[in-house]
Order: sequence, then C-alpha cells, then structure tokens
Amino acid sequence: MSSNIKTIRICILDNMMINQYNINIGDIPFLYTERIYMTIFYKLHDKLYVNITNACSCSCVFCIRKGGDGVGDADSLWLEREPSLDEIKEAFDKRDLDGVSEVVFCGYGEPLERADITVSVCEYIKSKCALPVRLNTNGLAELINPGFDISRLAVFDAVSISLNAADEDAYLKITRPKFGAGAYQAMLNFSLKVKKYTDVTFTAVDIIGQAQVEACVKIAESMGIPLRIRGFVGDNASYS
Repeated sequence: MSSNIKTIRICILDNMMINQYNINIGDIPFLYTERIYMTIFYKLHDKLYVNITNACSCSCVFCIRKGGDGVGDADSLWLEREPSLDEIKEAFDKRDLDGVSEVVFCGYGEPLERADITVSVCEYIKSKCALPVRLNTNGLAELINPGFDISRLAVFDAVSISLNAADEDAYLKITRPKFGAGAYQAMLNFSLKVKKYTDVTFTAVDIIGQAQVEACVKIAESMGIPLRIRGFVGDNASYS
C-alpha cells in the first residue's frame, strides 16, 4: 500500500454543548468528515519513491503525469497540498521497508522545487536506515532556487539528471522549461557542479530519436558523466 497522510476534520460535541442544547447523541446519524489524501511514498518494484510536490519548471512532452494519476502502488500522486517536513517524516516512519533496495526522490513534480525540504528529508531517511538514496532532477535547481548551495546534495548517494537533448533548440521543444533560453546550459553547468559532490548520471528517453540519443551519448562522454537511455512508456499501468 502507498504511504499517505489523511487529515480528518470532525465536528466534535463536548459535554457542555450536549447539556446546553439538550442534544441526544442517538439523534445524530453521522459526523461529517473531510479527508485530504496525499501519497507521499509509493513503491514500484523494489524501489521506494518520494513524492513531495507537484510543482515542476518543465512540461516534458513524454512526462509520465500525462499518462495517468498514479504509478506503482499509488492510485494518485496528485497532492491536495504540499506536505510539511513533519508529515513526510511521519509517513516514512510508517512505511515498511522490507524488500526495498533504494529510496528515490521522484514523483509528480520536481523535488528541487522544495530544495531545503528535499535535503532535510534525505538526511532524515539516512538517519533512519542504511538504504541508498537517489535524487532524480531536471537539473534546473539554480534557476528555481538562485543561491542554493549545491554542496548540500552530497547527502545523496546518487543524482540522476534529465539530459534528454543534445542542443538547446531540441531541449526547449522536448522539455519546454518555463525559463526558456539558457535553461539547457544551466542544466549542464549544474551537472558538472553536482559531480564534485556525489555520483551523477544523465538520463534520456528514447522517444527523442536515434540522432538525438547518439548526440547525447557524445555530450555525456565529453563531460565524463554516464548516460542511461530509458524506454518511453505511454501507459502508466505498464510501469507496475
């Protein structure tokens, strides 16, 4: 089952109200409740994924969010609101880690939209277990959070950065970043900086075409960063 937070608002009648208004509890057929459902952790195969925001600075043509509301054991990864640090910690503490080989920050949003929270959650997870923790990111953290200290990402065992194009024109068409021109170079610069602190891997989705894939291979090699080509999956159910 996916981890979630349920906030329940209930109309409570105390003894004073019951006596003052001569209320017969048996006459009340039900108490109205309102639930806010948030899937913060979900499992896919042997990985536990962290979903703490739906915000993203890109709108990739192949984005998994276009294929359905959820993936893995999560019915929906759309959040009613962004969970607090305490709520995320509580959800993790309730999660069964049996059979989990890795924790991955990757949900229906860009984790570094909440950079401070993401780092804090990673630190908390590593204080609670020995599992490796990976961050999946679009690499635009310095545009999202100007002044963010990249060295803080050293807490992650690995960082996976979406390359997905071999030049800026293709990048703008494929990932459609809200920052426009300059975003591609910012992602490359970010990748080289993060490489100083932890293991970095580029990823690209095969839907970009063979010519772009081959060009991405050359760019990754020139930067000394491994590249992993992912197969495009249009149906989210196929992931599970």
